Amino acid sequence: MKLLGIHHAAIICSDYPRAKHFYSKILKLKIINEHFREARHSYKLDLALPDGGQIELFSFTGAPERPSYPEAQGLRHLAFKVSDVHVAKAYLESQGVNVEDIREDEITGKKFTFFSDPDNLPLELYEV
Repeated sequence: MKLLGIHHAAIICSDYPRAKHFYSKILKLKIINEHFREARHSYKLDLALPDGGQIELFSFTGAPERPSYPEAQGLRHLAFKVSDVHVAKAYLESQGVNVEDIREDEITGKKFTFFSDPDNLPLELYEV
C-alpha cells in the first residue's frame, strides 16, 4: 500500500449557514457540491482546496461540542499552506477573524499562526 495524500478532512458544524459562509466566503474555498440529506436532516457541503484536497462540511442536529481547549486526544488541528502568512493573517483579521501572533517553527524555521472556525475548531496557516 502507498498513500498518495489526504483526500479530505470532514468537519461537523453547529450552525450550517455560518460555517458555510466562513469556509466559502472568508476562506474562499470553492463549493463543489451541496446536498441536504433528508433522512439525516443534515447538510453535506464539499469544498475544494487549491491543491485538489477537499473539506466536507456536515451539519448534524445535536452533535456534541468538540473539546479544543484544553486540547483533547484525536485530531489536533487542520493546517492550510499559504505563501505569505503575514498577508493571510491581515486578510483574516480584515474579515473579523481573531488570529494569533505569527510564530516561527523551531524545527523548520517556517512561519505559522492559528485561528479558529465558527465552532472554535483550531485552524493553522503555515507558510511554505
